[in-house]
Amino acid sequence: MKLIASLALVVLAMVVAPASAKDSASDAGPEPATETVKVAPTARDNEIEARLENILEATKWFQTLDVRVQEGVVFLEGASDTVEHAKWAADLARRTQDVAAVIDRLEVEPRSVFDFEPATAGLRGIGRSIVGALPLLLFAFVVLGIGWLLSRLSAGLTRRALARRTIAPLLREVIARVAGAAVLIVAMYVVFRVAGLTTVALSLVGGTGLLGLVLGIAFRGITENFLASIFLSIQPPFRTGDLLAIDDHVGYVERLTNRATVLLSLDGNHIQIPNSRVYQATIRNYTSNPNRREDFTVGIGYEDAISDAQAVALQVLADHPAVLSDPEPWVLVESLGAATVNLRVYFWLDGTQHSWLKVRSSVIRLVKRAFQCAGISMPDEAREMVFPRGVPVHMIRDGEQPVAAPTVPVPRSQQVPGETEDVTTAAEAGLRSDAGDLREQSRKSRTPEGGDDLLAARPVEPVSVGSLE
Repeated sequence: MKLIASLALVVLAMVVAPASAKDSASDAGPEPATETVKVAPTARDNEIEARLENILEATKWFQTLDVRVQEGVVFLEGASDTVEHAKWAADLARRTQDVAAVIDRLEVEPRSVFDFEPATAGLRGIGRSIVGALPLLLFAFVVLGIGWLLSRLSAGLTRRALARRTIAPLLREVIARVAGAAVLIVAMYVVFRVAGLTTVALSLVGGTGLLGLVLGIAFRGITENFLASIFLSIQPPFRTGDLLAIDDHVGYVERLTNRATVLLSLDGNHIQIPNSRVYQATIRNYTSNPNRREDFTVGIGYEDAISDAQAVALQVLADHPAVLSDPEPWVLVESLGAATVNLRVYFWLDGTQHSWLKVRSSVIRLVKRAFQCAGISMPDEAREMVFPRGVPVHMIRDGEQPVAAPTVPVPRSQQVPGETEDVTTAAEAGLRSDAGDLREQSRKSRTPEGGDDLLAARPVEPVSVGSLE
């Protein structure tokens, strides 16, 4: 019984083992083929030779071509025009059916110096590229043309919208141009995007700000002057014809351009100051208030009454036609000198009508004459004692009491010989302001700074002419 059971187990194992082997083989997939599958019957050498000759001759790339096939080995002999064509022929032979090997004996002929075939081929390639790009070029021209028209329209509408507001002309023009440039940049972005140059389009849009930053750093001085001109035109601290003191420069405003402010100095010279300096400088405007105060110092003797001298000087100021009564003039005691009591005379005048230099000269001359007529001395500080009326000498006899010599008044005509009572003299050339003369000089002179005058649209007020000390 045990023997029968053992035989049954062996038979069962023999039946189950082939089944499991089949299952594992089916799970692993089909085995790879060990032989090459032939699509067509085996090609003969003459057939291979004829096929290769027909293909190579059709290309017309080879001269004196000779193709031989022996036992599946292809022999290529002849001359080729380029290395690429010879390599292509060898690769073609290797890919031909039933070719065992390829012996490449093709030689490359040197190209003639006067062979213009590569140049003509390149030109033909460029021509084909241009022809192929004509639709895109036409589209680009149309889009850019429309963008240019829209940019002009946008700039015009912006100018018209800003014209109703109180905005400086330069700032209005800058805003209008920025609006037009934005429309044109959008048109260029569309063209690059359609052309497939998305990276270039994004660089154009994103690089606009970077380009402005780079240009701002490279042209820092120009940018500062341009921005300063915008701010000066928005809120101008002066007008055309104003007399200004900017740093150490004094003159009348001729014009304000995008780069500089032009002044006409009191000597008749043009001064060009960059707008960046003008915007940051301390500006002294002598024309914004037409009234101008002048002063000078005069010394009188210690023996003279100060109140009398003050009254004499005030009377001269009150009688002078160019001195204003409002604000009122002053005659103040300034200091006590070594030999004189120093009085400072203050007075106001209208700078739009009179010249400061001339009025000051006239007042000093008349005050000096009035002091002399009133018997008020004006001694030199270099002396220790001054006798303006001279030293009277009286001989005293024995027993005689000294008697003071009577003071005999001297006529005024003798006190100030040759001194005129006129307000102005020929040397002072009148008290009139010479603003008109300077404007005439400016009109005849050549303007050194080109460009539009940003102050041209603003009214010009009368200007005063004078001198600054």
